[in-house]
Amino acid sequence: MSKPTFETSALELIEVLQKSLLLQDHVKESGEAILQSIKNGGKLLTCGNGGSAADALHLSEELVGRYKVERRALPAICLNADVTAITCIGNDYGYNDIFSRQVEALGNPGDVLVGFSTSGNSANVFSAFRKAKEAGLVTVFLGGKDGGLIKGLCDYELIVPSTTTARIQEVHTLILHQWLEYIDATDWSFLNKSVNQLAF
Repeated sequence: MSKPTFETSALELIEVLQKSLLLQDHVKESGEAILQSIKNGGKLLTCGNGGSAADALHLSEELVGRYKVERRALPAICLNADVTAITCIGNDYGYNDIFSRQVEALGNPGDVLVGFSTSGNSANVFSAFRKAKEAGLVTVFLGGKDGGLIKGLCDYELIVPSTTTARIQEVHTLILHQWLEYIDATDWSFLNKSVNQLAF
């Protein structure tokens, strides 16, 4: 088996990106749902495993920190970031519950759960989405391949048309960056005013 070159990987990514243009309406709709939740006082929860855990962290930290423009910090929690919670829940309940228990503890109706799974078959992400639906959260799935077991479960599903994990993850990064573009283009001064009005 020959080693893939940078050129072959880049050309494959270009092909996947072209096919992924079909997702642009879903990207906008899911981005608007995230925006609306935060505007309404909700928060974003994210989760994933392995490389998808890094994507979940990436999305959350850009909201709490910043992406491109200076704005107030926005509420986001990455469920795969707290190693004490993960090991506690994994030890007491099992690995499939590491995210769903946190959704039960932290999620409120109107919040958004974004779950990353390139295969769509991650049992703990599936369980998190199921718990989120029960709790009244908006659910957003970033997947790939055929969507796996998660396909059909969530409010918004962005399934990258590729069977290559690396290419799927690269498009996931593009999607989350596009959401951040929407968020950065929003005037958040009304949140600052509401916080100031609460000051004694």
